[in-house]
Amino acid sequence: MRKILLSIICLSLSVLAISQTASECFEAGNSKLSLHDYVGAITDFTKAIELYPENPFPYHLRGISKMALDDNIGAMLDYSKAIELNPENDRYYFYRGLVKSSLKDYMGAIADYTKAIELNPKNADAVYYYSRGLIKPLLKDYMGAIADFTKAIELNPKNANYYYNRGMSKVDLEDKIGAMLDYSKAIELNPKDDGCYFCRGLVKSSLKDYRGAINDYNEAIELNPKDADYYYQRALSKLSLDQKNSGCLDLSKAGELGNVEAYDIIKKYCQ
Repeated sequence: MRKILLSIICLSLSVLAISQTASECFEAGNSKLSLHDYVGAITDFTKAIELYPENPFPYHLRGISKMALDDNIGAMLDYSKAIELNPENDRYYFYRGLVKSSLKDYMGAIADYTKAIELNPKNADAVYYYSRGLIKPLLKDYMGAIADFTKAIELNPKNANYYYNRGMSKVDLEDKIGAMLDYSKAIELNPKDDGCYFCRGLVKSSLKDYRGAINDYNEAIELNPKDADYYYQRALSKLSLDQKNSGCLDLSKAGELGNVEAYDIIKKYCQ
């Protein structure tokens, strides 16, 4: 009996030692991950997994490290293992959804995002809905995307990206006024985003508000003077207002920056 008790004590101490070593490897990996040393982090998380393979969290963080190195297949295997060990953790499904999205497995990504939401419906992160919303337009589900972006906005109304992407889906459904309102809100929240001004300018152009469009293109160019499309679209709006000289100068600048179509317009209107 004494020998059995001693054996149990020795076994317990051995397990504790292994557990502590696994914990040390995990902490080392976590530190390296925070320093963007992804290769070193993967090495430490792998050691932690070897020592304590029943813990899903090192698989999760190793998956994040692999994603940072564009090893999406390896990351997906790690997230799948984490899910196998703990199928009730919504985060694991969310991250696997991100990987599937990167691999263009859009239906698989939607399934994982949906599962993440189902596991935590009352406290689901806004980014779950947002990420699912980003996939749906790729499948032509614009109404579904708008619904997801709207839910994300309800959960976090201060994120400009949510309004911007909802605006893009509204454009796809020809809801130009709704899109313009969303772009305006995105600009209010993040006035340094040149893309928001540009997209709002496109909507204004389509509504024949060329002066308003030019104002938005001006803002976009001020924030990012290296984008050829900004000059090209401003040129088209100027030409619509018979501002030929200024419009042709914008076309020339667009051409310099790589917009080949600008030269076709120059041949037609600027000779």
